[in-house]
Amino acid sequence: MLVWACGAKTSGRSAWLDLTCTGPYGPGIGRSGGTYHLDGQHVTDKPGLLLALGEALLGPGSAYGRGLDSVDYHLGGGLSVVPPFTLIWHRADIARHALARHTVDHRPDRSYFEVAVRILREHGVTVVLQ
Repeated sequence: MLVWACGAKTSGRSAWLDLTCTGPYGPGIGRSGGTYHLDGQHVTDKPGLLLALGEALLGPGSAYGRGLDSVDYHLGGGLSVVPPFTLIWHRADIARHALARHTVDHRPDRSYFEVAVRILREHGVTVVLQ
């Protein structure tokens, strides 16, 4: 993704996220099963997570909304690949570390990363953290 290659900050990723939150999305929509790969190298903030997840599951230039509620919606039958499927999250340690201080309002005891993984797993996604 061009924005990541240029070393964009959170504000730049947020602007890119605004542009990618449109549909219809790519060919994976409504398909179940399969294995998807999330490149976690640039998941250093919340917008980066949503962009990486969108690209992994929906294709280049796609996002999974503006927050974890959108992820929950997409996996629950919204415009997305339908669970069950496998998500291999490469370089998950980067997101775990970068998002450790970020929490979610309804779960202040868990990091944004932990809540995102929990949401995926609750919807039947096999998440492999590498």
